[in-house]
Amino acid sequence: MVVNNSVDFGKMLKKRRKELGLTQRYISDFTGFSISFISDLENGKSTAELGKALYLANMLGLDIVVNARGK
Repeated sequence: MVVNNSVDFGKMLKKRRKELGLTQRYISDFTGFSISFISDLENGKSTAELGKALYLANMLGLDIVVNARGK
């Protein structure tokens, strides 16, 4: 999936979390991130901390790859 904005990123995280059968509460307990942060991130809030967002994606088994367009 190509991620063009924070909404796309949030949808990807939510989809993967649900595929793994995990709740936001479980993720919160595991990471120490608040449920409201996880919810905001999944709903595309653009002010979410990048480091936490990348950590969460990694924890869910997602690779983040940045490629130059057209390559």
